[in-house]
Amino acid sequence: MFTKLLRFSLPLVAMSLSAANFPNPVVDAPQQAGPTQTAVLSGGCFWGVDAVFKHVKGVLQVTSGYSGGAKSTAAYEIVSTGTTGHAESVEIKFDPSQVTYGQLLKVFFAVAHDPTELNYQGPDHGTQYRSSIFYANDEQKRIAEAYIQQLSQAKVYHSKIVTQVVPLKAFYAAEDYHQNYLESHTDQPYIVYNDLPKLRALKSQLPELCKK
Repeated sequence: MFTKLLRFSLPLVAMSLSAANFPNPVVDAPQQAGPTQTAVLSGGCFWGVDAVFKHVKGVLQVTSGYSGGAKSTAAYEIVSTGTTGHAESVEIKFDPSQVTYGQLLKVFFAVAHDPTELNYQGPDHGTQYRSSIFYANDEQKRIAEAYIQQLSQAKVYHSKIVTQVVPLKAFYAAEDYHQNYLESHTDQPYIVYNDLPKLRALKSQLPELCKK
């Protein structure tokens, strides 16, 4: 169940820019009042991605789960085989008057994961750890594709961005023991080496996007 706990390594960042100098998306939705919106992102183990976005301003709720496969296989033991089509993902509910979809993507690319790692993330290997943006509508697709193109043209990374931009078909919440995982396991070696550095980077280098 917890094979990932036995494998950890010092976090590697393939960026040529620090998060503090990371570019804002040129194409973005306006920051304005409106109904709660949803973003679904996959960037490796959902524990760390979940924890990062819980600290982003305007984020109302973050749920760890699975996306990309069938409902019948949306269970951790099965997803961990890498054969279900699912990716460990997070569902982010956010207030568009406080944070934009593009700003969430900035956090995703700058500190939440490394988008140049194909079908793995740090010590975790398999398609269930792939980098993916599951867009809910045409606007999200347009913003995501434009931002990837912007980052690629600016050569922000030393390697090619491999993030998939694919339609969101469904999101299935993960088991209860995966929810708010980092908050309850701050001393666990996997969390210490792989996820806490992401939180520190968010708070120190992107303070304008952090909750007060």
